[in-house]
Amino acid sequence: MGTAWIILGTEALARVLSAAVSAGVSAATGPALPADMGARGTAVTFAAGAGGAVSGDRAGLAALSLLAVDAMSTTARAPVHVFAAARRDDPPEEPPSGPPPGPMPTPPPIGPVDAPVAVPSRETADPVRPEGMVRSAQNTPLAGEITGDLDRAVARGLAALANMQNPDGTFGSGRFGSNVAITSLAALAFMADGHLPGRGRYGHVVERALENILRNSTETGLITSDTGSGPMYGHGFAALFLGEIYGMTPDGGETPLSRRVHEALVRACRLIERTQNEEGGWRYNPVPYDADVSVTIAQVMALRSARNAGIEIPKSTIDRAVEYIRKCQNPDGGFMYQLPSGVSLWPRSAAGVASLYYAGIYSDNAIDRGLAYLRRHALPTSPSRTESHYWYGQYYVAQTMYLAGGDEWARFWPLVRRELLARQNPAGTWTDQSFGTAYATSMALIVLQMPKRYLPIFQK
Repeated sequence: MGTAWIILGTEALARVLSAAVSAGVSAATGPALPADMGARGTAVTFAAGAGGAVSGDRAGLAALSLLAVDAMSTTARAPVHVFAAARRDDPPEEPPSGPPPGPMPTPPPIGPVDAPVAVPSRETADPVRPEGMVRSAQNTPLAGEITGDLDRAVARGLAALANMQNPDGTFGSGRFGSNVAITSLAALAFMADGHLPGRGRYGHVVERALENILRNSTETGLITSDTGSGPMYGHGFAALFLGEIYGMTPDGGETPLSRRVHEALVRACRLIERTQNEEGGWRYNPVPYDADVSVTIAQVMALRSARNAGIEIPKSTIDRAVEYIRKCQNPDGGFMYQLPSGVSLWPRSAAGVASLYYAGIYSDNAIDRGLAYLRRHALPTSPSRTESHYWYGQYYVAQTMYLAGGDEWARFWPLVRRELLARQNPAGTWTDQSFGTAYATSMALIVLQMPKRYLPIFQK
């Protein structure tokens, strides 16, 4: 059989792999790169699945992967080897205007070439998705998910959010202007459009935010600003940001900046592990005394992002968190704030279901009951939906419905897209009376850009 080789940068490789998987092509590491190619890096083999010929076309670099695997439909499915070269002289790539193909459907996603991997001697959380289950929205996009109105709204929102950044990398002003959670969420809003340090129109905005988070990373592992209240809340979002940026940055730990991110991320994860309380959850302060479901989901998401990026996370930590979250579910399918009792509300109930997904539980009665509760109380058409913690709720409901996929995503997405576009201010921002414009704008942009499928955390 014939062999075809393509040499790519590591970031381009991630997108090519994603496109190939979406096209029905399996991917596996190896074989070794021929010695005469004069480069080093990671080689991946593509092989056509049982369905036979590869067909279709995707945006951007996806077309390159399909061009490569075309050999499999014309020359007895010859293997195609894509090699991620460790090249440092390539100019930064601008993010494409449309959505990229979704990441590979099982963790960990394609990240840095030399990212640390889980240590075999320590049991880690690495769940397997059951066969026959409804696929998430990651690899089953809806027709017309991204509209011209959405593109224009996002462009205006990103420009407005960039104008809100302060010289120290934070966003906005007032009581929460220096909060590491809002700084991290704002950065994630830009990353959801493909912008990274050194890459994209707003790469410098993400880099300034990153430097702020790294400055606020302490030797204990806690990430907090001087004005931070309830530091574990901000810590969870900041650790999530570090995990996502480490997983999306080319060259892994080979650059000084990536090494700093890796060190801060590992310290942050170890702090989360140390401060888990006896119930299995976390609360506002970095001490293992009490817990609530809201702070707990922030830590679970951070740990999942770090795990996706290759950081070792003990399975026992996730198992204990799942046990706590299960105990917080009420008979109506919603979630209470704290044990031993409490009413269900849609924002934290969405967080509860999302946390089960991020813990690797994809098919479960608790998820089914939680989704049923959200259908009754969290959709824009739900008469019982309240405005309290609106953006927090939208952030987690969007993730839950996206991960649920199928009819859940198809029902939810057009409704929430219409609602968020209608709520945008003429200046391109969104409003939250409690936590400020930067917070609301960041949350709205993250939700609206989920169909672009850039952030690894939103995979199943």
